[in-house]
Amino acid sequence: MFFASDNSGPAHPKVMEAMIRANDGYRFGYGADDEMDRVRQGIRDLFEAPEAAVYLVATGTAANSIALGTLSNPWETIFCTKLSHINEDECNAPEFYSGAKLTCVPDENAKMTPATLRATIEGEETRGVHGPQRGPVSITQVTEKGTVYTLDEIAALTEVAREFGLATHLDGARFANAIVTLGCTPAEMTWKAGIDCVCFGGTKNGLMGVEAVVFFDPKHAWEFELRRKRGAHLFSKHRYLSAQMEAYLEGDLWHDLATKANDAGQHLADGLRGMNAVTFPYDPEANLMFFEMPRSLHQKVRAAGAQYYLMGAEDGDGDEMVMGRLVCDWSVGREGVDAFLAALKA
Repeated sequence: MFFASDNSGPAHPKVMEAMIRANDGYRFGYGADDEMDRVRQGIRDLFEAPEAAVYLVATGTAANSIALGTLSNPWETIFCTKLSHINEDECNAPEFYSGAKLTCVPDENAKMTPATLRATIEGEETRGVHGPQRGPVSITQVTEKGTVYTLDEIAALTEVAREFGLATHLDGARFANAIVTLGCTPAEMTWKAGIDCVCFGGTKNGLMGVEAVVFFDPKHAWEFELRRKRGAHLFSKHRYLSAQMEAYLEGDLWHDLATKANDAGQHLADGLRGMNAVTFPYDPEANLMFFEMPRSLHQKVRAAGAQYYLMGAEDGDGDEMVMGRLVCDWSVGREGVDAFLAALKA
């Protein structure tokens, strides 16, 4: 009953097998391996973007931060919501790698809207040389609260960004989960909706540790390469990143694993909805959810062995409503969900 994070689940066996195969013999380093050639073509095919620049790094923080550094200048500001991953969970890495600042856009259900984005953008570049200049817009998909931007919502945001001549970055740590929720293609959720750069996540979805950064305009390629090297994120034994991503792409494993995680998440949400004591501050739309229930129930299910994040004190008034976060990874299955629900009902 482990629901703390999809980062905590195992790598898929096919991924481990691919790494073992990549360990045989010798390869050129720093991304010149044959596996990376196949990955680059595979991602271009997946996104229907034959000219896209494709790179791999080992962490989501590096992917987002170096990508945003490439899209912005040190005198600019990056627009995101307060609840975005780059604002909540990157320890100022986007600012460190870009030199820019983050400006938070008011959110509704953890999502910015065209109106709030436009108003926030208009609020910058009002002080001439004394204030930050407008920089890229960053969208977190799936959001940190488990909600999902629709294709129309993404397109509306990128349209606002284009009105001001700004690039748009999609933080896709849970990219595959959003694709499954929306039932769309990667191209439809990215460049066809106006996205300039996407971080195509894998670590949360069955990989050991690799993320792809995709620029749909290859003009950004060389700068990203330089920033990745300068930022100490160019792996010498790059083949082990490539092997993971190649396995992820083969047979649409990325989509299969996200489907498993989302199915478990929706089964969990449906089970919790049937309990009068449980409420959701945000409607669960993928594999991540926040829920509130009396502290006494939290104490009971955690004593039964359930692992998840509790946003409040473990001890206190048993009747007080306390929030928790549940995340289903690809491996938890309905059995793990049913054990959690049974512990609540016991």
